[in-house]
Amino acid sequence: MLSFDNTEIAFGSKSDADLKRARRLFKLISSPALTKAGKWATNLALHIGLPVKGIIRKTIFRQFCGGETIEDCRPTVERLGKYGIGTILDYSVEGKTSDADFEHTVQEIIATIHAGKQNRDIPFAVFKMTGITRFELLHKANDGTENLSESEQAEYALFRDRVLRICQAAFECEVPVFVDAEESWIQHAIDNLAHEMMMRFNRKKALVYNTVQMYRHDRFEFLREQVTRAKQQGWIYGVKLVRGAYMEKERKRAEELGYPSPIQKDKASTDSDYNDALAFCLEHLDHTALVAGTHNEHSSALLAEFMTEQNIDKDHPHIYFAQLLGMSDHISYNLAHEHFNVAKYVPYGPIREVMPYLFRRADENTSVAGQTNRELRLLDYEILRRKKDR
Repeated sequence: MLSFDNTEIAFGSKSDADLKRARRLFKLISSPALTKAGKWATNLALHIGLPVKGIIRKTIFRQFCGGETIEDCRPTVERLGKYGIGTILDYSVEGKTSDADFEHTVQEIIATIHAGKQNRDIPFAVFKMTGITRFELLHKANDGTENLSESEQAEYALFRDRVLRICQAAFECEVPVFVDAEESWIQHAIDNLAHEMMMRFNRKKALVYNTVQMYRHDRFEFLREQVTRAKQQGWIYGVKLVRGAYMEKERKRAEELGYPSPIQKDKASTDSDYNDALAFCLEHLDHTALVAGTHNEHSSALLAEFMTEQNIDKDHPHIYFAQLLGMSDHISYNLAHEHFNVAKYVPYGPIREVMPYLFRRADENTSVAGQTNRELRLLDYEILRRKKDR
């Protein structure tokens, strides 16, 4: 099975200073108390106008983001591309509510698609549907758009037009776009619209991808149904497989409102469904395009092993591995070194407006068992290896 232990490959693009800065950051994140205090202090400082943007830019922003604009991301795109890793430009501004802001986000996403057309090192674009419409509208539409009032129907039509323009740009530029997964109580509305766009644009090539969160116990069956529909209707189902990002929120809401939790009973069940879903997608590559969005070493190695066993080309256009910038470089770079298709999510946007994203990354590293310790162990090993080699 493929090994991810080679830290020389994993951190080949990093200077000694980069490694030490990353180590200090992950050391801080490893403490839940310090992470919580840091979030509070940062929010307060930004709210009252203290000059902390410079500190943020040099630490957590530098680790997990490409810059404030698409142009700012160019050095990151070039650095990743030098090592055979693609970039997924991710405009990570959240929490907007006005039509003007939604339209600005649409134009920014379309700009990332055009950037992909001009640069082969940008193989995908991505967006969240809550970035271009109100969460509450999706919540109400989750049970069907017929439940919407007349004014909400008009609002939904504007939202659908935004999604259509993004997917049309992806089709015209031949740059695939991911629709990110969100909370279960709006996911059905997202799935329906993603399905409509795939039927329209994925006839010859996977240009629209939906995201399936395997920590939900119903998602494997959903995946099977979608691939069956794609085969019957003559299009390609684009899927980004992830474990999921809203587990605590999902369980809490289910308990508070008294309905069965959509979350798997334990991590082993999630892992089992995730790995089975990888195998399932490979069995149906004629009508399925897969992006394995995971920081899990075993799942990544397993997919590589499945491909080898089935004599599937490492650069098959229907198979990609994906991780986040600043995390799991030992997976990304070692896979790319072995000539598999790999891409990194590269978030960008104004510092103040991407702080919610950055705080989630900090929380994720704090809460996922072993995540931060793994990063620290690998960084320590590479720092020591370089000292010994001198």
